[in-house]
Amino acid sequence: MNDDRPEHSESATQPAEPPAGLTGLPGMDLVRRTLDEARGAARLRGIDVGRGRISPGIRRGAGTGRRRWSGPGPDARDPQLLGAATGDLARNRGWSGRVAEGTVFGRWRAVVGDQIAAHARPTSLREGVLTVSAESTAWATQLRMVQAQLLAKIAAAVGDGVVRSVKIVGPAGPTWRKGPYRVPGRGPRDTYG
Repeated sequence: MNDDRPEHSESATQPAEPPAGLTGLPGMDLVRRTLDEARGAARLRGIDVGRGRISPGIRRGAGTGRRRWSGPGPDARDPQLLGAATGDLARNRGWSGRVAEGTVFGRWRAVVGDQIAAHARPTSLREGVLTVSAESTAWATQLRMVQAQLLAKIAAAVGDGVVRSVKIVGPAGPTWRKGPYRVPGRGPRDTYG
């Protein structure tokens, strides 16, 4: 029978001989020396190779010529909680004041409590003056009596200086006024005679 398969040679089944000069070295020393030679050859070709991977965005140490490696402990490059990351971003960009102002509106129920939040809501915050609109004149009067405690709760939640005073208003009646500016005078007379 004529077999077209190539005959197995002894060299195909035996391990390859180590390069010249590397015979007689133990296994790991042989691997290290081979790797060092390969790195040296790559450097001669202009390829920058190191002793491992470095995290993206990490540059060589300032003036030391050494790379910084991440250790087993906590590091600034570790994943951060979203709240901590956005807090750092707001602080770095100078947005802390605006974020604190937004916290007054966003966390109103948690800041003042369920009972007050059910009957009053913040409407504006300009230049440290928080305007709170109460649902009735009785609630507006009640809130004016506890205004100091309300300011203390807000300062504890968002920090001192964000809200310096509170202006409490009751329900407003209908008005012809549209917008922040007014023209003096008697108003439109063509509608009512």
